Amino acid sequence: MARSAAAGSRLARRKAEERPTRKPLPQLDRVIHERMRLAIVSTLAAGDTLSFNELKALLGATDGNLSVHARKLEDAGYVACAKSFEGRMPKTEYRLTPEGRRAFERYVNHLEALVRGARG
Repeated sequence: MARSAAAGSRLARRKAEERPTRKPLPQLDRVIHERMRLAIVSTLAAGDTLSFNELKALLGATDGNLSVHARKLEDAGYVACAKSFEGRMPKTEYRLTPEGRRAFERYVNHLEALVRGARG
């Protein structure tokens, strides 16, 4: 029994040595990776500035969901928020910061690396 276990161990070691070494896959940005935050960043990356109501309508988000995720992106420095009034109505506008754009580009590059790694 010990003999077959040792032979199996040698075989496993030999197979491991034959495999090409892969570079470690990049880590995804956990701030952007969440579905709603990725949607916000992607939408803002495609345009310039969007109001809270425009983002909410485009993403099908609730007020609470959008505000929580937008705040997380603000805290990370990825999104800038400007509050103003149009007449007596408050208006909140969001835009992607330069750091947010770089983070989004890194995120997309990491996803591409993951796909390349999966395809071998």
